[in-house]
Amino acid sequence: MKSSRLLSILLLLQTRGRMTAAELAQELEVSVRTVYRDAEALAEAGVPLYADAGHSGGYRLLDGYRTRLTGLNTGEAEALFLTGMPGPAAELGLGQALSAAQLKLRAALPAELREQADRMRLRFHLDAPGWYAEHEETPYLAQVADAVWRGRVIEVRYRRWKEPQEVDRRLEPYGLVLKAGRWYLVAAPAGPEGPAQPRTYRVDQILAVRETAQECGLPEGFELAAHWRRAQEEFHARLHPEEALVRLSPRGAARLTGAQARALAACGVPDPELAGWTRAALPVESPEQAEEQFLSLGPEAEVLSPPALRSRIRATLAAMTSRYA
Repeated sequence: MKSSRLLSILLLLQTRGRMTAAELAQELEVSVRTVYRDAEALAEAGVPLYADAGHSGGYRLLDGYRTRLTGLNTGEAEALFLTGMPGPAAELGLGQALSAAQLKLRAALPAELREQADRMRLRFHLDAPGWYAEHEETPYLAQVADAVWRGRVIEVRYRRWKEPQEVDRRLEPYGLVLKAGRWYLVAAPAGPEGPAQPRTYRVDQILAVRETAQECGLPEGFELAAHWRRAQEEFHARLHPEEALVRLSPRGAARLTGAQARALAACGVPDPELAGWTRAALPVESPEQAEEQFLSLGPEAEVLSPPALRSRIRATLAAMTSRYA
């Protein structure tokens, strides 16, 4: 465990440059005291590791020092080849670069690890999009990715769902995210008073793009992954603003997915009236959506509240009974 951590410190300093003991401790999920001991061990082993004192100090490697790709175990080598996704890489114009990188990595591995990595590559394939998702053309993905990489403001013609559908936007691009086979651009609308809060744009809805000469950078402290997690949480909160108290049979409970399945697991309790059933407050999008969903569960679910939703379902069932009488 310690040898793996020492290698991690070495590679972190090699790739990121100067880092404080606190930053290393947070990255490795250990104490600062452990980092101090590990740094001493690396120095004793002959690694040119230096500690700079002061407010802007930290650990750093001697300029020009590099280490070869060593210390990979079987699981790490397998995981590296599993992360290679040729489809998205090709869409970004990096298909040949990915193939070349995998070839170089494979050549650098010992024979035993090379065999394990080849087995992983041959037996596992990542296909991110869902079964029923149609492929969306993204003709401007490469241009958008180039602007993201170069840090350049772009002007786009964008199609949105509300009127007017086609709008012009000037954007500071912060990053690209691939979610369920669909590319999203995280960017901030650029204005005379500086960029606004970052928003999310579907790349397949960009109708035209022009890269400008104006440079832009990431806001201080901005991290794409953290921003995306927060955006997803806010989206789901807006998507399910209401709740419904429902009791479900085991079969009905098993058919719940997403936020409702998580809510059931977190707050579901045995129903006091029907043995084997579960009662829980479930998030719902709207009365219309909730009615359709709970009716689709048939006799495996009963809405207990709110009264308005229960009345809607009762009226629909009465109309159906009258029709089929």
